[in-house]
Amino acid sequence: MDIHRSRFVPYPTSAITSLAFSRTSDSGFAGPIPSLKLAIGRANGNVEIWNPLKGSWVQEAVFQGDNKSIDGLAWTQEPNDTDANGQIILGQQRLFSIASSPSVTEWDLATGRPKHQSSGNFSEVWCFAVQPRAKANDSKEPPSQDIVAGCGDGTLVILSTADNSLQFKRILARVSGKKARCMCIAYQKPETVVAGFADSMIRVYDTRTGSQTRTMSFGTGLPTAPKNILVWQVRCLPNGDIVSSDSNGEVRFWDGKTYSLLQRLKGHETDCLDLITSSDGKTIISGSIDGKMAIYKQSNGNGRRNWAKASHRRVHAGEVKAMAAFDSKTMSVVVSGGSDVAPMVTPLREYGKENPRSLPCLPQEAAVTSAPKARLIASWWDKSISIWRIARQANGEAAELQKPRKLIASIALNTKLSVASVAISNDGKLLAASTSSEIKVFQLRKRPDSDALAVRKLEVSNDLAVLGARLVSFSPDGKWLAAVTPDSEIHLARLAADSEKRKQVQFLPETVELERLSRKLPYQTGFKDFDRTVTRLTFSGDSSVLVACDLLGYLDSWALQGNEDITAPAIEKVKRGSDAGSSKAGSDSDSDSDSDDDESTTLFYGQHWVDNPAGHLLPKLDSQALILTFRPQKDIQSQVNGNPGVHATRHNPHAHSHELPEGQHRLWVLTARHQMYEFDVLAGRLSEWSRRNPSAILPESLKLVKDRAMGAVWDSNASSAKTSRERLWIYGSTWLIMLNLSGDLSIGSTSQPLRKRKRKGALAIEDGDDTAAKKAKSESGAGSVIAAHLRPGFADVAKRIEDGKAMDFELNNNLYGQEDELTDNENDDEEEVQLTRLRSHGEEQDDAQANGTESEKRSWYTFKYRPILGIVPLEDDTAEDSSEKVLEVAIVERPLWEALDMKRR
Repeated sequence: MDIHRSRFVPYPTSAITSLAFSRTSDSGFAGPIPSLKLAIGRANGNVEIWNPLKGSWVQEAVFQGDNKSIDGLAWTQEPNDTDANGQIILGQQRLFSIASSPSVTEWDLATGRPKHQSSGNFSEVWCFAVQPRAKANDSKEPPSQDIVAGCGDGTLVILSTADNSLQFKRILARVSGKKARCMCIAYQKPETVVAGFADSMIRVYDTRTGSQTRTMSFGTGLPTAPKNILVWQVRCLPNGDIVSSDSNGEVRFWDGKTYSLLQRLKGHETDCLDLITSSDGKTIISGSIDGKMAIYKQSNGNGRRNWAKASHRRVHAGEVKAMAAFDSKTMSVVVSGGSDVAPMVTPLREYGKENPRSLPCLPQEAAVTSAPKARLIASWWDKSISIWRIARQANGEAAELQKPRKLIASIALNTKLSVASVAISNDGKLLAASTSSEIKVFQLRKRPDSDALAVRKLEVSNDLAVLGARLVSFSPDGKWLAAVTPDSEIHLARLAADSEKRKQVQFLPETVELERLSRKLPYQTGFKDFDRTVTRLTFSGDSSVLVACDLLGYLDSWALQGNEDITAPAIEKVKRGSDAGSSKAGSDSDSDSDSDDDESTTLFYGQHWVDNPAGHLLPKLDSQALILTFRPQKDIQSQVNGNPGVHATRHNPHAHSHELPEGQHRLWVLTARHQMYEFDVLAGRLSEWSRRNPSAILPESLKLVKDRAMGAVWDSNASSAKTSRERLWIYGSTWLIMLNLSGDLSIGSTSQPLRKRKRKGALAIEDGDDTAAKKAKSESGAGSVIAAHLRPGFADVAKRIEDGKAMDFELNNNLYGQEDELTDNENDDEEEVQLTRLRSHGEEQDDAQANGTESEKRSWYTFKYRPILGIVPLEDDTAEDSSEKVLEVAIVERPLWEALDMKRR
């Protein structure tokens, strides 16, 4: 594989300004518990939705903003309901944000667009908080959760979220004074609000009466600091006590009943911007401007609640702007972020026993694509698109004179929102760009007098152009444009040559919408509409099959029926289920037949898209698909000009075929849990290769890597009859792995037996065993387990002397009494691997003997390239024999220091 390391592609990552988990723990829920999501707000106005996935951490969606910094995020949940059988229907989750404006915005999770905005006579909102949900056994559960917002002029307002709306309810209080800005706010009880101000005061209000019940003064600032102390954050503990952080770097503890000061600790040398608490209220973490995080532990002594600073550590290169925590039995983490753009996951309950972990700062969906045949790379960020031409590798003197790359076109879109998706055809002649509100398509042509490209905008049907799209994709033959709208509807538009101008292309005036299968959701998640969001879309190599996947892992597929007939009308409508009867082409259709449009099929040159007859047989994946790609096919001779065997009639002069595409269309899938499948799509079943190669047979390097897969590139010579090469290069933000799929995957050296047991908790780690430490599983959802001899404080492994022999004795530090035993799924995986090894070992030996060659290496991996924005293929047409072609790719890297330097410039 020939590699171009590309660091010239611009992609400045924005700073993290706010964080919020959809819930803070698993307690307090009656009936089913909703799924867990993490919302990350950035300075460019984007909102990212992440799924912790028990420590796998995958980015599920990015809501494009309007370049206004997201200064706060909060979640609410609608009240539960019951069906006719008395079963609880889980209330849906809702997401709200503030952005230095006099309004609170609700986001539509299904479309990624703003849904509601509050209005009222108050200034910009600086902070807000959500009324806590009532406990499961509370009969006086409120119909909805109110939102209290603190404004820059000292006003506190209450907003109502009842009836799935967002409306101004009333003003809670007004604080006069030049420095009465409300800096932070929190609910102590459903009827009590605690707010911190810029005038060195914390005020307590009763939301029922609007009266101020208490005030707590911070006094004056330090001698060299401003006189007023800024109260940056307030939090309330489960027992009612209040914790605050301020511009002096102090953390103060206040009694929740008398509102008197209990204790004050010097947490940081600079401003303490944010703090969070554990679910039991016995651990507090604070973050400061200097990038350090401090941990405080509670100890009960002499009947008093005392707090002590337990640890102090630098986690971020810049300030710790925001933090969010989730603390439960199965997962306990703190996520923090700031100007160094990468979210940091720190263990909460297992702090000191597990490493912190940095999440990728680059998007899960690569913001770069290529036109392999034209050797073009297209990248985008904000409202700009850049197109680069990559030169072929040369030897000798020509290599010194040749420029490796050249910027040949730049497109600045006149839109309000940032670009969500870009697609370019394989030949580099068409480019489509979409935002959440519109779709634009351009034709690219090489200028005769230079290397630059001439860009011409194409007219797109208004029905499609104004819908917007979260995903756009061209078919490999460049004849179809598929678009996934913000509502996850899938539309297809047909391109054809312009009859008047041969060198130009045009869109046919009509588009088709492909219907997705209706699904009965297997469980309640609290994200009903969001879970059906389409995240992946791919065409088969012959452009005759289209497959989409949503967040729940459901696959929808369609096939292109019939053969292309260039003598047939460009657009023709035929009644469903029959070729007979009246037909209409283009603008010659009669108005009398308009009522039959819903019962007719739209044909494009004798072809139309139909639901895959075996699509309902495709199983639900274990999670969303991160990689959705068809295995390269051998060249199939398509029918030219017409549908042989189908004869014209007097009523239907252009009869069309109902044949489905020929050959196997094998879809290779890798899910968010890094589970591998391959389907024969038109047959609706697993392929024979997938049956011989279950997910458990994947290399350990892919199983243990923490960052999720981002994309894949095929290295194949399927058109060659001499040899068969089918390699799949899979990449994440920090790794690159090759899987040789031309045969069965090997499990590794047969001399290395599989472990007979897998443990639920951390693996036992011996002193000096660094390999075991890296492979140890995380208990909390953060980084890997720290070796016992490297942990601070009391060790988990002690030396035991018995009969004059020293041996390691593992201490029992299990907090929740989990036993050291195999789970059912792990047992199944072990049995599956053992059976696969017995089944495939003999077949591999037979194949090697038949070919007269040794078994080829089945996998390879590297961590040399990081962080990776995307990997795109380039095609070299200089090789006469396709079997001699070498895969050529461009690895687009965005080192963090370069991204930050670009942001500063």
